[in-house]
Amino acid sequence: MRHLKIPNMKKDQNITTTKQENPLINLLVNIVIPAILMMKGNKWFGLSAELSLICALSLPLFYGLYDLIIKRKYNFLSILGFVSILLTGGIGLLKFPKEWIAIKEAAVPFIIGIAVLVSLKTRYPLIRTFIYSNNIIDTQKVDNHLKERGNTNAFNKLLVRCTWLVAFSFLLSTILNFILAKVFIKSETGTQAFTEELGKMTAFSHLMIALPCTIILMIALWQLLKGIQKLTGLQLEDIFHHNLSDKKTQTQK
Repeated sequence: MRHLKIPNMKKDQNITTTKQENPLINLLVNIVIPAILMMKGNKWFGLSAELSLICALSLPLFYGLYDLIIKRKYNFLSILGFVSILLTGGIGLLKFPKEWIAIKEAAVPFIIGIAVLVSLKTRYPLIRTFIYSNNIIDTQKVDNHLKERGNTNAFNKLLVRCTWLVAFSFLLSTILNFILAKVFIKSETGTQAFTEELGKMTAFSHLMIALPCTIILMIALWQLLKGIQKLTGLQLEDIFHHNLSDKKTQTQK
């Protein structure tokens, strides 16, 4: 009797879990709903300025903890949303001058951009989180083909170029955030009007800033994929992970 090969169910389950992440829910919980709570918390729910900020903070906090405990992974958007609202809320609750908001809004993407560049000197460059991610690209296959062709060093140089593009997107975000804060924040900190202005700024920032920054990230991803094709000889469809249906078909065979 032939021995049937049992598929690695754990591996398939991990892939399924990774692909089940809903970007819309991620965006709603970490950005959209907190912004609405800050803008309309008082009018719609009768929340004070302080309570509106606390509720807005709790959403990305608990969503990020859920991903960390249940899914065993860090949710970058939750961390970014929580830190951003925490710093903004801290300025409001402690009644610092409203000018600090513009500095804070510019500082967050600036620090991330610097971290992206500095991480190139570490074992875990952040470029692998943003575009060269194993959730999207079959990095093991790519690395194997690069080694076979002796193009690993050339690929590392390509990653550096793409990293600078990603860092530039955060620099652009720094400038736009500073301008938006100056435009929207008119009221003194600690007031209901200030909290509502924060909500409006948060909502508009992700509309006006996310689009140009996403375009730059897509350009970086396109350059990365074209470079991988050239350096590995792989076709575009072979660079990505096979979808789950393909895996099921292969298992049945």
